[in-house]
Amino acid sequence: MRQARYFYILFFIAGLLINGCMFPTVKLFTDASDPLKEFVLEGDEKGKVLMIPVYGIISDIPKKGMIFSEPSMVQDIVSQLKLAGADSEIKAVLFKIDSPGGSVTASDILYHEIKSFKERTGVKVTAVIMNVAASGGYYMALPADFIMSHPTSVTGSVGVIFLQPRFYELMDKIGVGVTANTSGENKDMGSPFRKTTDTEEKIFQSLTDSLGKRFVDLVVEHRGIGPEAVEDVSTARIYLAHEALTLGLIDEIGYIDEAITRTKELAGLDENSKVIVYRRVEYPDDNLYNIQSRYGNMKSPLIDLGLPDTSILNRAGFYYLWPSGVDGN
Repeated sequence: MRQARYFYILFFIAGLLINGCMFPTVKLFTDASDPLKEFVLEGDEKGKVLMIPVYGIISDIPKKGMIFSEPSMVQDIVSQLKLAGADSEIKAVLFKIDSPGGSVTASDILYHEIKSFKERTGVKVTAVIMNVAASGGYYMALPADFIMSHPTSVTGSVGVIFLQPRFYELMDKIGVGVTANTSGENKDMGSPFRKTTDTEEKIFQSLTDSLGKRFVDLVVEHRGIGPEAVEDVSTARIYLAHEALTLGLIDEIGYIDEAITRTKELAGLDENSKVIVYRRVEYPDDNLYNIQSRYGNMKSPLIDLGLPDTSILNRAGFYYLWPSGVDGN
């Protein structure tokens, strides 16, 4: 009986997909081809604060699914900044961050785009840290005029981690190998199919240190922290809100409504000015804590196995990431 039920469900889904191919104007799901629309969360006076939720691992890699794909976080945030730049009524952008970070390049791109947007438009930029804004999640917030942290938030992790998948031990056990012909002695460094040499380890550490120094230097540039704080922060440890405040990594501790109030004050807006978001679908009973900012029902897979979205970590590379902060979102 159960098998028959599954068969009918699959048959129904197949029929819908075929129908979508035959009649392309009929859309079953919201996807990235739908335009972003403005929705007001609160306020009715002139002037706007755009709130942009940043949720999950920072990546410039699109997510591909069986039925649809999602643009990357980088692409999506840049799209929202572009819309904001075209609206003269937007006087401030508030980033609501809940992210353990991500790839070095994706985090740096967001940093650059936010900094350029601020310089180009003169719009005030603020950030509020929710659960976690560690490593790249904090890195991207550095251009903000004001950073507030929720009282129980975790931030910091100012550093770099180099992740390198390794398969050679398993391959040795099953009797499988890979032979590589290279044009230089270091061409295949980092290969998951063999052990890394001591020389290669030193090269990787040098690259990691350089990227880590860039991060720390930007913290000093934007936050103006002193030598003792720099020494502490350079250990790449995480901090609770009160510790981050003492070190100068954030400006204030508070809740999201307080962050909105401070943002409006910085932008010279009325306390009843609008707080808006860009979404592709409308949500009933929408409010400031809605993290589904972009795709509507795209975020809900047909089958949710409850597994963490860690596909980015399958790639060797350098990350502004706090690995322990990676969860099932």
